[in-house]
Amino acid sequence: MPIRIQNDLPAKGILENENIFVMDERRASMQEIRPLQVCILNLMPVKQDTELQILRAFSNTPLQVDVTFLTVKSHESINTSANHLNAFYQTMDDVKDRTFDGMIITGAPVEHLAFEEVDYWQELCEIMDWTKEHVTSTLHICWGSQAALYHHYGLPKQELSEKLFGVYAHRVSNRKVPLVRGFDDIFYAPHSRHTETPADQIKACKKLKVLADSDEAGVFLAISRDGRQIFVQGHPEYDRQTLHNEYVRDMNRGLQIHVPFNYYPENDCTRRPMLQWRSHCNTLYSNWLNYYVYQNTPYLLNEIGFKTMQECTIPEDDME
Repeated sequence: MPIRIQNDLPAKGILENENIFVMDERRASMQEIRPLQVCILNLMPVKQDTELQILRAFSNTPLQVDVTFLTVKSHESINTSANHLNAFYQTMDDVKDRTFDGMIITGAPVEHLAFEEVDYWQELCEIMDWTKEHVTSTLHICWGSQAALYHHYGLPKQELSEKLFGVYAHRVSNRKVPLVRGFDDIFYAPHSRHTETPADQIKACKKLKVLADSDEAGVFLAISRDGRQIFVQGHPEYDRQTLHNEYVRDMNRGLQIHVPFNYYPENDCTRRPMLQWRSHCNTLYSNWLNYYVYQNTPYLLNEIGFKTMQECTIPEDDME
């Protein structure tokens, strides 16, 4: 898939070196098609890493995607330079009158805080409400999914007894839903979090359907009945080294942290981690872009909010 990004985004060179087709603004302007417009609200501290991870995940579909990076104005980033944010990011004030085919709301390292204590919580709530009329389908990742489940459905998060940290096996629970087409019965995905939205609460909500879960990690993937809200309580976009980098970081800080589960060969942190989740990550993002964005978004973007999903709407009897 050609990913359209700004000409000077640092991730562009890395992606090109990996033989991922990246189309800059000059070349895209010569295309005679309407590319998908996808907005990424990046709440992660090192924004360049998350940019690269998500753009990699986008690279396995033939659809052309124009990416707009969004940040919150009510929080000052200390891990990403102001120059980078000014060059490549916009705020809600810049895009509030636009509509998007798809949107991603990432995780954020604020799990130790109650939602209302997060300094940009009110702004995030306004953005999540805005997506209902301005975005065809929104995909929420990790803390972003917990925040959305709380804001939209009133489901609170809870602290875990210890950090859920590693690569866990999950099982698909409903194959009729297009989001998990092509998934194996059992698949793996990384988790790195101190909190969760409990599985029993998600399963008890009649407006949601659980598509994949795990005995150890709880609910991994859930969806609203109309397909316009998708919740991923993990990090399938993570690179091979991401959990390793987090492990080394926490060790250097003197934090109590166990070796990432099912990650290093023989639990030896000096050995190269095993990459066990890339294919299902690519399938997840490809299915989302195809079935929940491309197949359902109107050609005229200003009609978003008035079109109901067809193939991706889950019948009432399949919600039980």
